[in-house]
Amino acid sequence: MTQAATRPRPDTTSAIAVASSVSRRFGDVTALHEIDLSIGRGEFVSVVGPSGCGKSTLLEVFAGLQDHDGGTVYVDGQPLTGPRSKTAVIFQESATLPWRTVRDNVAFALEVRGVGKKERRSRADELLNTVGLSKFGDHYPTQLSGGMRQRVAIARCLSMEPDLILADEPFGALDEQTRLVMSYELLKIVEKLTCGVLFITHSIQEAVLLSDRVLVMSARPGRFIDEVDIDLPRPRSEDVLASPEAVALHERIWSRLRDEAKKTMSIEP
Repeated sequence: MTQAATRPRPDTTSAIAVASSVSRRFGDVTALHEIDLSIGRGEFVSVVGPSGCGKSTLLEVFAGLQDHDGGTVYVDGQPLTGPRSKTAVIFQESATLPWRTVRDNVAFALEVRGVGKKERRSRADELLNTVGLSKFGDHYPTQLSGGMRQRVAIARCLSMEPDLILADEPFGALDEQTRLVMSYELLKIVEKLTCGVLFITHSIQEAVLLSDRVLVMSARPGRFIDEVDIDLPRPRSEDVLASPEAVALHERIWSRLRDEAKKTMSIEP
């Protein structure tokens, strides 16, 4: 498949986030078991795994929203002790502020940082254009579809100028058609990102489309059982998923994930 010139490869020699031998327990239940994960600057890393394997717990540990019982977590070279201003988190629910316009939702982080009103508006409008919502700045979240509200959340995330983005199934609540469209929209944004991204998803297709690497988690207790380099050229187009290379990557990931999903459902392979 012929592609345009590719973006620079992510800088995996200079990690923005590193977890070493991280474990997390809830009473007698071990959610994460000795996780090792490094995310390079500009690298997009997806994690797939069966339901209940600890994917969201892992993301919340990196966000500083949960403690870990063993191991270490460093972000930007510093031990992680709690939430940080340069880490942006996108959850499955958009969490927009219904009393603020779309533009003011996007500008919220800028307002908190003390950025002037004129600059806030200009930057918010620029980001709304990036996510394809330039005509909706004066609307309110309740006037938007679920997919559009998630685009607002992505724009607000980018307004923070993060060095690390953590996304927990951001399109999981959307219908299949909208989810696919949103994946393609996010792909356009991904090509321009210079921050590290940890992306939690149940969709192998989504992971292959967006990622530089895909990590497969086991059934609980969650640990990594495979790491797949997604060496498809960038920039990627919508038809890349039909390429033989992408199909082979999908099949490899599914072959590992299928057995773990069966364990979760107590079905013998």
